[in-house]
Amino acid sequence: MLLPHSSRSAVFHSPVWRRVIPRRAVTPIRILTTTRRYQSSDASVDKKPYYITTPIYYVNAAPHIGHLYTSVLADVVKRWQELKGNEARLLTGTDEYGLKIQQAATIAGVNPKTFCDTGAGTFKKLADTANISYDRFIRTTDPDHQTAVEQVWRVLREAGYISLKKHSGWYSISDEAFYPETGIEKTIHPPTGQEILVSKETGKTVEWMSEENYHFNLSSMGPKLLEFYDKNPNWLLPSQRYDMLKAEVSRGLEDLSISRPRERLEWGIPVPGDPSQTIYVWLDALINYLTFTGYPYTPADQTVWPANLQIIGKDIIRFHCIYWPAFLLAIGAELPKQILSHAHWTMSKKKMSKSDGNVVDPFHAIKRWGVDTMRFYLCIDGGISKDGDYSNQEIEDKYKKYLGSQIGSLLTRVCSAKYSVSDAVKCEQEGRKVELNEKMSQLYNRLRYETLDGLRSRVDGRMEVMDFSNAIREILDVVSETHKYIHATQLWDAEQAAIRSYMLYPAAEALRISGILLQPFMPGKMEKLLTLLNVDAKNRTWEKAVLGADFEYGVSASGTKAQVFPRFPIKEEDM
Repeated sequence: MLLPHSSRSAVFHSPVWRRVIPRRAVTPIRILTTTRRYQSSDASVDKKPYYITTPIYYVNAAPHIGHLYTSVLADVVKRWQELKGNEARLLTGTDEYGLKIQQAATIAGVNPKTFCDTGAGTFKKLADTANISYDRFIRTTDPDHQTAVEQVWRVLREAGYISLKKHSGWYSISDEAFYPETGIEKTIHPPTGQEILVSKETGKTVEWMSEENYHFNLSSMGPKLLEFYDKNPNWLLPSQRYDMLKAEVSRGLEDLSISRPRERLEWGIPVPGDPSQTIYVWLDALINYLTFTGYPYTPADQTVWPANLQIIGKDIIRFHCIYWPAFLLAIGAELPKQILSHAHWTMSKKKMSKSDGNVVDPFHAIKRWGVDTMRFYLCIDGGISKDGDYSNQEIEDKYKKYLGSQIGSLLTRVCSAKYSVSDAVKCEQEGRKVELNEKMSQLYNRLRYETLDGLRSRVDGRMEVMDFSNAIREILDVVSETHKYIHATQLWDAEQAAIRSYMLYPAAEALRISGILLQPFMPGKMEKLLTLLNVDAKNRTWEKAVLGADFEYGVSASGTKAQVFPRFPIKEEDM
């Protein structure tokens, strides 16, 4: 949703865009000065890449399994779009400013930039290790990000959304956020037994703070946000969190403190025109999604904005679904198309915490189980509405049940030494017919015309609503039915080679199509599977993921000893 034309005029129809950008940046880059900026026409929306983002991860602590989960979901969405033939872009990165970083660097005895370099390097390593196909790993310390943040600040100020005033409230250093009186509660600090005040939402300690800083006029944005929510009923998934969000905004919003005195917070972007203040980390951090698009310089017909999907954890909904759209509305920008908020991971139904020693190291998990096994597990067991419960036993069980005994075993059975996939494909291509008894005919028709028909559409329907777990299960159901088919038809005992080839074809197709559709979830393993099946790289596409779309694949009747999912325990070289 865009602001009404009259509301945008103060921002775009004054010479703001030309006047506020530093002269040094103007010469080599085209500067936009009209309302077309970040208001894509229908034509440009159709042409622009599908744009996905993860939150940028805070570098004050090591990555945990939740970071890996978010990144994997985003990567699966990107790869799914690319499988469908759509150009896609994925942004991830690190959030590096703020009081927490300043304090952590001091404790570590290094300057903040050095501290951030180390943390960012760790998160980037995780993305690479998990085979995340990001297009940019952004850092909020990047120079172009500072330019984007300064520009947003200037536009907000020129439009009258920023004012300087004294602010008092309950502040959490951990969350880098002020909370209202209704948002805090008393609790007992376990290590000391002392009574402390914490945020109801995050459980982080708060302290009373009073200072003069800049505020964003968030209190005026409630009606605009509610109007947008009403017109976009599927904007925030899942729906129950959307209902809670609407209720919170309906109760009224307070103006938002968006700067800190520089005497207290030096590690951050200075407020343009007022070096005594530092821009609040959440305003700064959220702008990264625009920075990637080339804001404020990229022409309207070349930008990837708006984001098609922004994936976040449920704990940062306020920042991404109240503050972020409010900032965008205030600068006259189009809002993201959809926000997916996923649940968290627990262990033994208990929240993960360092003090309890139940935090999962994602690097260790990938080393132990293999990257694609972890990607598969996170997608099939991860929670969107409800928390997922992490279990090493569940990973082992699912590996054995689904990956080894189902997908891996089907490859072995289809590529048996007793018959030839190549002959089966050739038989179908040439249209050969064979006489079948009623039982065999029924089995053949059920697998071919009922089970396989529409598989691609069923999986796509699940992915449209971000139902990752059931998207995988749609494919696993077909794999399971194919095993039953092979057992019931007893292909290995067929008297005539022609019958074996004819009956083998839908089983081979089930394996081929399943392998294609599973590529976004397990790209490495499915590349190996499709290669063993001799499916050409050019035929591993959306168009080919239907029955009878590829007559170029197949292996001879020599069988395959190669295993995509070897028996447990897994050797490191087989991961």
